[in-house]
Amino acid sequence: MTEAANPNGSLNNIAGICNRQGNVLGMMPHPERSADAAIGATDGLALFKGLLEMAIA
Repeated sequence: MTEAANPNGSLNNIAGICNRQGNVLGMMPHPERSADAAIGATDGLALFKGLLEMAIA
């Protein structure tokens, strides 16, 4: 990866991390900022739909 492909400057281009149990997640970029068609972006919506499906399964 190039520096241009890592705009947040994270170490080793890490975009997300979770604990061993998988119940704590830290993520960058922020998917909630791209989950509404009203603001012109819905790319992050898939993450929330997947979480919802897992929660009700």
